[in-house]
Amino acid sequence: MTPRGRPRLPDTGRGYADAVPSRPLSSTAPVELARAVASTLRGRDLAAVAAGLTYFAGLGVVPWLLLAVWGASVISSPEQVAVWLADLRLLVPPEMGARPVFDALVRAGLELGPWGALVTILPATFYGEGLRRASLRLSPRRDRFTGWRARLSLLPLVLAVPFLALGVFATAPLLAHLARIGGFAGTLGQVVVAFHVSFVAIGVVVTWGFRVVAPGGPAWVPVLLGAFGTSAVLSGFLQGFLLFLALPIDLGIPFGGLDIVGAIVAIALWMFVLHVLLLLGWAATEALDRRRRGHRDGVPVADEAPGPQGTPDTPDGPPPAAAVTVGAGR
Repeated sequence: MTPRGRPRLPDTGRGYADAVPSRPLSSTAPVELARAVASTLRGRDLAAVAAGLTYFAGLGVVPWLLLAVWGASVISSPEQVAVWLADLRLLVPPEMGARPVFDALVRAGLELGPWGALVTILPATFYGEGLRRASLRLSPRRDRFTGWRARLSLLPLVLAVPFLALGVFATAPLLAHLARIGGFAGTLGQVVVAFHVSFVAIGVVVTWGFRVVAPGGPAWVPVLLGAFGTSAVLSGFLQGFLLFLALPIDLGIPFGGLDIVGAIVAIALWMFVLHVLLLLGWAATEALDRRRRGHRDGVPVADEAPGPQGTPDTPDGPPPAAAVTVGAGR
């Protein structure tokens, strides 16, 4: 009985769930997270999966850049975007001949037009298919119409990317001013501004990719933690890419003096490493979501039964006889 004489409701029984014990963060949480990521990647060829995603990125990265430039010019004006991109041109190191490529990309984006943008959307959406297929290779589950579902789920970014690009372009005058100042202060300010601007833009895109495009639909909290953590790594990685472009290296030497071949191979290698980091971030997001679901259900994460193993584009069928641990087997 309660102090007021009313009967106390039972703590357990039909209609009542057992209280879930609180699980405060411990010093071993990073180690446990690393083990969960390793369990996702165990038995998987991460390099091969990242190489496949890099192939899809090769199909989609230029269309996305064109859509970003053209969409930003529609929101603002072609003249304003051209001025901002002229300032950003100062940040492109001239040592490896990247500035003519930058100029050609800007010119093509500004002249794309509505019909050109509509056609460009098709190859741009291939990146979504690559991300979903790569995720399914690392964490197999049943999935139908993988390619079309991934491409359609990426379409909302066609509207979001121009606004994100506009925010990046708008910082061009400040970045150009810092580049002209030079020295330690100017270089440090340039790196800090560029890092934070790209961190926000990439974080929004990666959040959509992890939450909507990739399979599984993790909860928002682990998605935001994983996506923006991944964005921080990728933003720093892109700063390293700009530093690489400033190195006085002849990329054509290993290919008989064919500079264009050397440049393509170098960009492909950088994109490959970038996608290894991206997939590691996705695996960490999956691990965070599994831990959240395990804590919510009041069971240890290791005891949580994963979904059935399958391959992309396979129809739903009867569940397997035995549960398959996520990350085990092919």
